[in-house]
Amino acid sequence: MTTPREPRLLPWSGAEGKPCYLITDDGGGPVSRLADTTESTQLGMGAELLAHARDLLPRAPHGELRYLAERLAEALADALRVAESRGRRIRGLD
Repeated sequence: MTTPREPRLLPWSGAEGKPCYLITDDGGGPVSRLADTTESTQLGMGAELLAHARDLLPRAPHGELRYLAERLAEALADALRVAESRGRRIRGLD
């Protein structure tokens, strides 16, 4: 008898910002593929935002700094969710 996999933390939130999980024995299903694509997109957007921040920060007016800080916080939250999800899946392979 095999032990069940730990639910996968998905890269989006549900109602009221609560985490969403995927329970499956198959890592290649449509929801898993959508989650993989979403994670990749989120990490790519974070990298682009970081590059923009590095360029903008030395000369940015205060209003733009607030907007940039808010977007960076969102990107960091996305990246941390991806890292947590991937870390859980790596531990599950042990």
